[in-house]
Amino acid sequence: MNLHKTLGQIELPLIVAKARPNVTAQTGREAVEALKLRYADATDFLRNRFQAVMDGAAPEGRYRAYYPELRMTTTSYSKIDSRLSFGHVSEPGTYGATVTRPDLFSNYLEQQIQLLIDNHQVPFEIGMSDTPIPLHFAMEEGAHVEGSIEDRLDRPMRDVFDVPDLDTTDDRIVNGTDRAASDPVRPLAPFTAQRVDYSLARLAHYTATSPAHFQNHVLFTNYQFYMDEFVAYAHQALADPDSGYTALVEPGNVVTTREGTDGAPVARLPQMPTFHLKRADGQGITMVNIGVGPSNAKTITDHIAVLRPHAWLMVGHCAGLRNSQSLGDYVLAHAYVREDHVLDDDLPTWVPIPALAEVQIALETAVADVTGLSGYELKRIMRTGTVATIDNRNWELRDQSGPVQRLSQSRAIALDMESATIAANGYRFRVPYGTLLCVSDKPLHGELKLPGMATAFYKRQVAQHLQIGIHAMESLRGMPLERLHSRKLRSFDETAFL
Repeated sequence: MNLHKTLGQIELPLIVAKARPNVTAQTGREAVEALKLRYADATDFLRNRFQAVMDGAAPEGRYRAYYPELRMTTTSYSKIDSRLSFGHVSEPGTYGATVTRPDLFSNYLEQQIQLLIDNHQVPFEIGMSDTPIPLHFAMEEGAHVEGSIEDRLDRPMRDVFDVPDLDTTDDRIVNGTDRAASDPVRPLAPFTAQRVDYSLARLAHYTATSPAHFQNHVLFTNYQFYMDEFVAYAHQALADPDSGYTALVEPGNVVTTREGTDGAPVARLPQMPTFHLKRADGQGITMVNIGVGPSNAKTITDHIAVLRPHAWLMVGHCAGLRNSQSLGDYVLAHAYVREDHVLDDDLPTWVPIPALAEVQIALETAVADVTGLSGYELKRIMRTGTVATIDNRNWELRDQSGPVQRLSQSRAIALDMESATIAANGYRFRVPYGTLLCVSDKPLHGELKLPGMATAFYKRQVAQHLQIGIHAMESLRGMPLERLHSRKLRSFDETAFL
């Protein structure tokens, strides 16, 4: 026993996956194909060694494989179309990014790389980075491991395989705190490969759907009623061959097409039930019930951000703060009071969260189109103004003099627990955002929903509100990407990739 324990403490020699030689890519497609080959080599190596250990083989060493990496170097201050907010770098230098799941991100990567090649007239070099791939992230999606590897090894798994490393799983790039002045390679993308892998795993956990099903346009809500209505709408859309939608995916990766349904619903809904109304080009709509609270709102947007969606919108219920509002009225947020606090360490409250004209116009136009009202008449059912997001659901039970005074000074017209968080994270992650809420109660004026009133209210308003959100997303879908991704979301020293 003592001898066995001593052998278990011996450091194993490092065995690294064989790497292909570096290659130069002249097009985005060439670069993506080279990345796919290298990523497959690395993950196959780790999976095979893991399976051998699980089958009883003694480890021959510490097994390691690295993420593939792409780099570009430019020596010129190229003159770039100043209207573009992405697809170029601001000054000469070497820029690089570690890459994971090039199969999942192939369209995104090809587009971003090709833009840089076109704008700077330089090729990309594809090779391997010095960042190890954790075993957890090398496993195939949905893999289930029976038993414990440590029972077979008699030593910690991290002695044999790399595990997630928080030093490469943070938000320093998007938060603008990423690079020492001496670092010779500047970031090309907003997230490292391991940060992306971490979020892909979290998305599967929170939503019970594969990240591969997420669409480029995401609706968030804080009520299950909206999800039920979305599913009903999705089935209607699938019945229409001219809708452009091809499938509905629900928790458990149950896929419904015009031909039928494949799979069985999950026994228990996940923490944030998510449904995907898909199009062949990925330009469909994903809808997430984030539940209640700014923590949930931050959590899910932290992870969806790595998929680089084209836009996300909040459509949910709020408390109306003005006596002139009625239950069922709409609130189009053009500013936010951030009393949610969950992003204070990442995005200080003194940073303004601007309204994005493209999204605001799409939402206002959608309200007009769906309700049939326009111009001055539209003001009967919709107000544009400041939305306050708070982290205390029962704020009404506290001394109201403080909160009410702040709400009045800010000119807030509505209060909820998620919208400012979602908008702020959209700003932080450079994802176009917007908010359209529906007044469901007026606590400052004694108008609280009674059970019967709530049922009638939901039945009448939810369908219309959801139609407005879908209509706005379909409008944004038709907008050129370079116009939707506003320069307002870009900082002084920005990554070239969206």
